[in-house]
Amino acid sequence: MRSHEHAAIGALCSALAAALLARGRSLPTKLALWTYGLLLSVFIDLDHFVIARLKTGSWSYLTRAVRHPIWAFTEQESVFPDVRMKLERLTSHVLIGGALVLAFRPASRLLATFSAVVVYAHVLADLLREIEVA
Repeated sequence: MRSHEHAAIGALCSALAAALLARGRSLPTKLALWTYGLLLSVFIDLDHFVIARLKTGSWSYLTRAVRHPIWAFTEQESVFPDVRMKLERLTSHVLIGGALVLAFRPASRLLATFSAVVVYAHVLADLLREIEVA
């Protein structure tokens, strides 16, 4: 799934989650949650570069994306042309989501739950895209 698609899903999911989970909280708090959710829904995919590094032993995919960020966002299908990582990327998203929940839970039940909802939506969107492609 492309970044702009994850951004759209993340924006909608974060708005709904902030409205439902942060009832009674201030508007700035809800906006901060929404912003966090939007960023999380897009930037969780940076783990793909770590997976590519583990599989190939090279950071070349990351360095190419950093040198050509417009290409990396507009031609996402060609960022990892020879690296297969379907199961690994979904697994890493689940692990990241779990780690966020565990890290945030002692300090903020709201942030832990919100993170779980956003990562769940991201993984579900990826799974649905995989089913569509198959």
